[in-house]
Amino acid sequence: MIEQASLFENNSENGRPLASRVRPQTLEQFVGQENLLGPGKVLRELIEKDQISSMIFWGPPGVGKTTLAEIIAHRSKAKFITFSAATSGIKEIRKIMKDAENNRQFGVRTIVFIDEIHRFNKAQQDSFLPYVEKGSIILIGATTENPSFEINSALLSRSKVFVLRQLKSSDIVKLLENALKNPHGFAKQKISISSRTLQLIANFANGDARTALNTLEMAVLNGHHTKNGTEIKTEDLKQLITKKSLLYDKHGEEHYNIISALHKSMRNSDVDAAIYWLARMLESGEDPLYVARRLIRFASEDIGLADSRALEITVAAYQASQLIGMPECTVNLTQAVTYLALAPKSNSLYTAYGEAKSDAQKSFAEPVPLQIRNAPTKLMKELHYGENYQYAHSSQDKLTSMQTMPENLLGHHYYHPSSQGSEIKMKTRLEQIARWHEEHDPKNQ
Repeated sequence: MIEQASLFENNSENGRPLASRVRPQTLEQFVGQENLLGPGKVLRELIEKDQISSMIFWGPPGVGKTTLAEIIAHRSKAKFITFSAATSGIKEIRKIMKDAENNRQFGVRTIVFIDEIHRFNKAQQDSFLPYVEKGSIILIGATTENPSFEINSALLSRSKVFVLRQLKSSDIVKLLENALKNPHGFAKQKISISSRTLQLIANFANGDARTALNTLEMAVLNGHHTKNGTEIKTEDLKQLITKKSLLYDKHGEEHYNIISALHKSMRNSDVDAAIYWLARMLESGEDPLYVARRLIRFASEDIGLADSRALEITVAAYQASQLIGMPECTVNLTQAVTYLALAPKSNSLYTAYGEAKSDAQKSFAEPVPLQIRNAPTKLMKELHYGENYQYAHSSQDKLTSMQTMPENLLGHHYYHPSSQGSEIKMKTRLEQIARWHEEHDPKNQ
């Protein structure tokens, strides 16, 4: 369904949520995002001068993306249209776009606002592109998802991306205080609420203005009502904020941000940060087996032979998570994360495979040396398969001078052990092998 300016109509106060009733109508009323809307900042200048170009507002929920669109709608002299990503078909979009093109020819600008633009599929997004290119419309999109992944590159390249930050606790408190004084909020009621209680609501909201205002509204409804007004006690509020809602999307950017934070905290041997990011993932509903799989990878990629027990412990943590599930397996994963964070670090295996992979991709046709080929048939033996093979176990030192590397890759070395933890033993052993070859290889005689 396509609605013209319906998102911003003045509906009856009855039944409207507090967040909708007290939504700022001007830049002066807007709270937060000073980096974009402070005096002299580019976005503020564009809005005040009504010089809007196509743009994307990207930020977490409840930071003011839709509110900014509303303010632009009120200030702009352009025709303002809103789209619903869930119900707008391509045919309907094209009809409105054609009307916009006709309006442009008569000197009338059209601004199209799409809330949650990431929910539009590629075909729907593509249908806007020619009209953005011609200047028939000015597109304003709002999204909680990374535009790089969710918005077509052609459309994104023609839009300015403005990143809205999570609101600070002080911003949220200011919004709550404004709601108590706003005539469309609670100005007509006598609300008794302490600064500490407002701060508790702000902390619980986790940067989301909508969550904060909804919590305040619920607190007022459940407050102690007397003839002198409504009192909101801190102990009563605690029933409404028993668990903070964590920003997390198991398939979105924050998913990758937090698993990256876990990896890099462990790599940096910051055990406290690593445990915190683990808790953030698990308490937000992440699959513990996904976390366990990432830990298994980390054990070899970032620790490897510097502490070979790391792999054993992470595999055991994966098995434990399978056996007992959440929430009991949180302690198993914490054990693994703690061990990985404090273990000596080496990426020698990771770099070894990377270098070998590069050579392998460049030399797929390198033949296997005849002496290390199997010869299960008479023909293969006649072709010298397996000829001059040297069995290492038959030698006193369990080493031979037999060539096992393809001819063109002789002298290539991939594994370079560090001096961390147990890997120093590998380094010593490699040095022993190298000395043996210097003494025994025919080429060195």
